[in-house]
Amino acid sequence: MADLTTKFAGLELKNPLIVGSSGLTDNISKIKDIAAQGAGAVILKSLFEEQISYEAQNTIASNEANEYPEAADYIKEYTKDNSLSDYLNLIRQAKKEVDIPIIASINCITVSEWISFAKSIQEAGADALEVNVFILPMDRNQKSENYEMVYHDLFQKIRDKITIPVIFKISQQFTNLLGVLNRFNADGVNGVTLFNRFYEPDIDIENLTLKSAEVFSNPSDLRKVLRWVAIASGKIHGLDISASTGVHDGNAMIKLLLGGSTTVQVCSSIYKNGTGIIPDMIKELNQWMDNKGFENIKAFRGKLNYDKFENPEMYERSQFMKYFSNHV
Repeated sequence: MADLTTKFAGLELKNPLIVGSSGLTDNISKIKDIAAQGAGAVILKSLFEEQISYEAQNTIASNEANEYPEAADYIKEYTKDNSLSDYLNLIRQAKKEVDIPIIASINCITVSEWISFAKSIQEAGADALEVNVFILPMDRNQKSENYEMVYHDLFQKIRDKITIPVIFKISQQFTNLLGVLNRFNADGVNGVTLFNRFYEPDIDIENLTLKSAEVFSNPSDLRKVLRWVAIASGKIHGLDISASTGVHDGNAMIKLLLGGSTTVQVCSSIYKNGTGIIPDMIKELNQWMDNKGFENIKAFRGKLNYDKFENPEMYERSQFMKYFSNHV
């Protein structure tokens, strides 16, 4: 049997399969099941800045605390402290109950008090922190580099407060994604997750309202992730990459590892198939490695990334146009 152990962002994992941040990881019973099924690590459901702020404002409004500024401030702080306390308790309990790395997650849109939250998360015993941050560039007068600097400033302020590994979960919506990743690598970010998945809007044409689009990923979503994983791992050496979105089976995990990812994150497939998909995917990886004669993950990781593939231009967008030009 092949050796599936791997190291991601300084953490030792028994295999490269990580269960991503979601409702699947929001309580201890679910986390224990995930660990029992053989996952290499688990990322806790994100602590959402927007949600906590929204709940605080709703509580203030319902109690008419806006008439008393001191009361409003108290309710706001109480709501935040209570949400953080529940989260820290989940980290502590998970560390006691399972023997796989527990990665905390914060989803933020500003710097502010989230820096102190990160310190509390480390003190609670989290093995690492995944920072899920996306800033929608809505100001037409802002330059792209100004938006990008928010990510780098956030990392520096977090790094000043904590010593556990920091992983940035980002989107591909950058003017120069490789430039952003290269800066992360130079700054000392321990790992990146490509990519986060958003709740996107859709339109209900019957009721003339906005609604949420499909929240789960599809297997076809793997393609855009694979492209950037392969390019980034080939061009930016030493950057640990966790591939996320579109990972629905063992084949997808193998492809991403061949492309150069260090780990893969699974979420939608577990929602659809249950946690039993975890050992199935691990078994599929094991069997494939045995069949190919690979004794460990290192033997084939990145074997087909941009740097090592003999025709790397196939990862470039121009090849898409050349391919379809033969069919029109």
